[in-house]
Amino acid sequence: MAQFEPHAKQIENLGSLIYVAAEKRGGMFKPEEYLIKRPIGFPFLLDEDRSVTKAYGVYQRLRLDAINIARPATFVINPQGKLNYIYVGKSQYDRAPIEGVLSALQDAKS
Repeated sequence: MAQFEPHAKQIENLGSLIYVAAEKRGGMFKPEEYLIKRPIGFPFLLDEDRSVTKAYGVYQRLRLDAINIARPATFVINPQGKLNYIYVGKSQYDRAPIEGVLSALQDAKS
């Protein structure tokens, strides 16, 4: 989220953004408390049953750096529903380059 929030106005001009976290409402990272303390500019979905992350193929049951969560991933979907951009992190710290995401949003809008 931190990488996208500084670009909120630019993203809004190009399309929309939804954050998805494979996390329980009362989970270890306390997402509700986090969002109260650090408001964000886009909708946030808690994927408590992991159905969204499983549908997009980014769920991981067990790895050295993760248990029962999703790999960091960014998808850009155009208005017709076609995937224009996919980035799936190799670890929990690997994020999509913002320049690539903004470029894909621009392309999807065209």
